[in-house]
Amino acid sequence: MPTLYSLKPAFQNLLRPLVGRLVARGITANQVTIAAAILSILAGALIALFYDTFAVFWLLPFVLFVRMALNAIDGMMAREFHQASKLGAYLNELGDVISDIALILPFMLVGPFAPPGVVSFALAAILAEYAGILGVMTGGGRGYDGPFGKSDRALALGIIAVVIGSGIVLPYWCGWIFPLMALLSLYTMINRVRAGLRRAETAAS
Repeated sequence: MPTLYSLKPAFQNLLRPLVGRLVARGITANQVTIAAAILSILAGALIALFYDTFAVFWLLPFVLFVRMALNAIDGMMAREFHQASKLGAYLNELGDVISDIALILPFMLVGPFAPPGVVSFALAAILAEYAGILGVMTGGGRGYDGPFGKSDRALALGIIAVVIGSGIVLPYWCGWIFPLMALLSLYTMINRVRAGLRRAETAAS
């Protein structure tokens, strides 16, 4: 299904000159992966500490964009500069999960979002990514199928953060936004399982 992930090749083309310069300076893919996770953790902690100062949420769209760029950069380093490693695979997947948790959970401190809905979304996002990873084990390859993958989640969170940062008072019905995103993430999980099985069957035939 359609997802913002399909725009990744064009985004990578824009970043390719920067990737070459980073490699020339001795920076590795694993270092970039770790930097993305640390950035997300620090941003999440800062937002959680100063959530009552709504302007702090303007930090989130910037961090989400930088995180996406770093994720693209470490992938290009691994593939195009032969820096792929087993450790890198662990760091990449674990870093994504840790970053998601760090950037999602602070929203439960802001009304009208309730902790159960925000936590449900965080858990569903993890399940969606886990379903994509399992595609490797079944022979279908890493799944990035939509409709609510990592890039889509980042866009949604960025929009919500901009609204909060602008000081707009959200109506009570907006409390359903995170449960709705949780459902979309669960549907993405199911879609990735189905797509992974189809790819595995095609690879076996």
